Amino acid sequence: MEEEEARCFLRRFVEEFPAPLEDSAVLPVNPLSRRVSEEELHGESLELGLRLLTARGSPAGLSALLCQTAVSQLLQDDLSPFHCPQDADANQEEEQQVLLQSERVQHLFINKLINVALKWHQNLPELSSSPSSSASGYLHCSTHAIKNTRRKMEDKHLALPEFNQLFGIQDGVKRAYYAVFDGHGGVDAAIFAATHLHVSLSREQKLQSDAAAAFKSAFTHTDDMFRGKAKRERLRSGSTGVAVLIQGQELTVAWLGDSQAILVRKRETVTLMEPHKPDREDEKQRIEDLGGCVTFMGCWRVNGTYAVSRAIGDFDQKPYVSGDADCSTTQLLGDEDYLLLACDGFFDAVSPSEVPGLVLDALQQPDDPEEDAPLDQSDDAVGLRVAQRLVGHAKAAGSSDNITVMLVFLHPPLQLLNQDSTKGAAQAMQNSASQDTPRQ
Repeated sequence: MEEEEARCFLRRFVEEFPAPLEDSAVLPVNPLSRRVSEEELHGESLELGLRLLTARGSPAGLSALLCQTAVSQLLQDDLSPFHCPQDADANQEEEQQVLLQSERVQHLFINKLINVALKWHQNLPELSSSPSSSASGYLHCSTHAIKNTRRKMEDKHLALPEFNQLFGIQDGVKRAYYAVFDGHGGVDAAIFAATHLHVSLSREQKLQSDAAAAFKSAFTHTDDMFRGKAKRERLRSGSTGVAVLIQGQELTVAWLGDSQAILVRKRETVTLMEPHKPDREDEKQRIEDLGGCVTFMGCWRVNGTYAVSRAIGDFDQKPYVSGDADCSTTQLLGDEDYLLLACDGFFDAVSPSEVPGLVLDALQQPDDPEEDAPLDQSDDAVGLRVAQRLVGHAKAAGSSDNITVMLVFLHPPLQLLNQDSTKGAAQAMQNSASQDTPRQ
């Protein structure tokens, strides 16, 4: 089925792009940036390629392999023809950083992507199936995000169950990556983190032996990279974030700020992390030891400004707003139900202990009475409706912030519902039997 889906997509894709783009052709998707550093090129090209292919219905595994192949070819090219001319008023530090004309270099990348697709359409290589990464042998991600009452949507999220394929990792260890980023003061920092954190993580030498250390280093490196972009483009935004790597049977969570991840096992919440908030005692002490302060101005704020104590960006308040991530590692036993990642727009209105009940209610009542169409009872559709209902509940509970909820099911959603029904029937029979037992 996966091979047939790949062939069908490639046939459609080469009908749309029967040859590389002409030099004068308009790009089918817009690059994220006008200028890009050589270090940023990898992440921005992957983002562009995945966006192009996903919009056209490419299977996720095929998209990852196509993008990885095209990016690898791009990074081996001489990119000097795409160098930006130096600004006359650039300072010495900026002069040392080589910047590329993004539209021109991404034109080259898309043509490499088209050439790979044309070649594979004629002779499709063996496609390794997208590996399951959890101990349960099942992964499915459902996400729902809304702007809510805010003027702009500043959340970003990313799901990469094809982490290995995207980076050409062939060590036999199954990996999947999920992340939610909550921007403030603009969406730039959240976009940057969603574009580059996973790339930085893939390059960490400690990824295989110590995922927590690799994550911490990747967060720091991403923050340092964004500092360069923020300086040259005069950006002032920041972003909290929570990211998860499922590596074999090991779950590693890394976070900055108050976005959170929780694990649910047998309908019980497993605490994976404690969010960073300015009024958390150790965070408050850290800030005060640095000479800063935490004050209440409608909410607790660092130096009277940001309501977060750790974030990517926010360079005007570094080091008080720290860029150092925290991490935790949990072994998956195979009896976990799902993982939930969400921004504070969700968790400010919903406590982690409420999540299992809300998910169960959503699974039990999937129908939308306003819809006349036949109900789709596939796991994909049911999972999506659960994410939508969780977001709707948070909004109804009073959240006015952007809300993003990402559910990573470690068993099929309908199987979780059936298990609950079985448990309920067994409990009812047990209660009935105990009532019928004669008293001594």
